[in-house]
Amino acid sequence: MSVSRKVKEIAPSLTLEITAKAKKMKAEGISVVGFGAGEPDFNTPDFIIDSAKKALDIGFTKYTPAAGTVELKNAICKKFLKDNNLEYTPNQIVISTGAKSSLYHAICAIVDEGDQVILPSPFWLTYPELIKLAGGECVYVQTEKQNGYKMTASQFKDAITDKTKCLILNSPNNPTGAVYSEQEIKEIAKIAEEKGIYVISDEIYEKLIYENEKHYSIAQYSEKMKELTIIINGMSKSYAMTGWRIGYLAAPLEIAKAISSMQSHTTSNACSISQYASVTALEDAKGDEFICEMQKVFDERRRLMVEMLTGVNGIEIIEPKGAFYVFVNVSKLFGKTFDGQVIDGSLSFADCALKKGVALIPGVAFGNDDCIRLSYAISKEDITEGLNRLIAFINELK
Repeated sequence: MSVSRKVKEIAPSLTLEITAKAKKMKAEGISVVGFGAGEPDFNTPDFIIDSAKKALDIGFTKYTPAAGTVELKNAICKKFLKDNNLEYTPNQIVISTGAKSSLYHAICAIVDEGDQVILPSPFWLTYPELIKLAGGECVYVQTEKQNGYKMTASQFKDAITDKTKCLILNSPNNPTGAVYSEQEIKEIAKIAEEKGIYVISDEIYEKLIYENEKHYSIAQYSEKMKELTIIINGMSKSYAMTGWRIGYLAAPLEIAKAISSMQSHTTSNACSISQYASVTALEDAKGDEFICEMQKVFDERRRLMVEMLTGVNGIEIIEPKGAFYVFVNVSKLFGKTFDGQVIDGSLSFADCALKKGVALIPGVAFGNDDCIRLSYAISKEDITEGLNRLIAFINELK
C-alpha cells in the first residue's frame, strides 16, 4: 500500500518544523525567542467573543449553507464596497474554513492538469503545494531586492506562455512585507486583461499597511479585470481570529458557483458560530477601532526591528510596508562557521541560530535561500531580546 503521487510530492512545512524544534527546546527549559509567528499575538476582541457566546446561547449550532450564511455574505459585500470600492452580490461570495481553503478551492476551480500558474518569488510556502495538488505547474518569477521583492509588469509579461492560466498575486506580501503600489498593480492588470489571464489576489494582510501606503486590489482596475479576478481574504489577520477558521473569496458568478459546489463536497460550511461572530466583527464599529490599534502596535514593532537590524554587519534588509514580517538577506554570511558547522544556506543559518535561542524561518521555504524571515507579531521585549541574540550570533561567526 502506498500514498498517491500527488500527496507524496507535497513538501513538509519548514515553518512547522522550526516551530516544533523551538517548542521542544522550551519544554526542556531552554530559553528561545521565536520569530516564526504567522498570526497576531493579540487575543480576539471581547465584542467578537461575546457574539460567539450569543450564537451558542441562541442555538446557532447547526449546518449553514455550504458557501456561508447570507448575513455574513452581506457583511462581506459591504466590506468590499466600503474598503475597495468593489461591488459584489452575495452569490459571488464563498465563505470557507480559512483563507487557505479558499485558495485551494479557487485554484482547483480554474486550473486544469498541465496549466501554468505564475508565482512571484519569494512566495508564501503553501502556494506551490496547492498548485501541484490541483495538477498545475508553477512558473516562478524571481523578484529582485532592488525592486523591493516585487514582480514588475515586464517580468510578468516575459513569464507568460500559451499554457499560462493564472497569476497568484499577494500584496501585502508574506514573507517580504512588500506592498504593490496602485501603479504597479495597474501595469500588471493591463497585461493580465489583454492576455485573458486569471489573477488570484491574496489580500489577507490588507489592513496591515504602514507609512501611508494604500492597498489597491487588482479587481479595481476595470470591470473586465474584475471578471478575471478571485480575491482571497479572511478574518484571521485583521481581527486576530486565526483559530476561528473563517476565510472568504469573491469571484465572478460562474466561478463562485463552481467553488460553492466543490466546497459542498469537501469541507462543506465553515463553523456556524465563527460565521455569526464574523458578522459582528465586520459590522460593529469596534472592529475598525481594534484594527487601528493593532496596526499602530505592529508599526512600532516594525520600526524597532528595522532600526535594530539596519547597519548590522553582513545582512541587508528591505523596509517592509505591510504584513508583520521583515525579510533579511544573510547570504554574505554563507561560508562562515558556527560551532564547527558551515553555514551554506538559510536552513543551516536557522539551525545554528536556534542553538543561540533564536527561532526564525529560513527563506528557502519561500523560494529564496539567501534570506530569512522574522516576524514582529511578538512583543517589543521579545523582539529586543531576540535580535540582540541574533546580532551576537552573527558577530560570533568565523
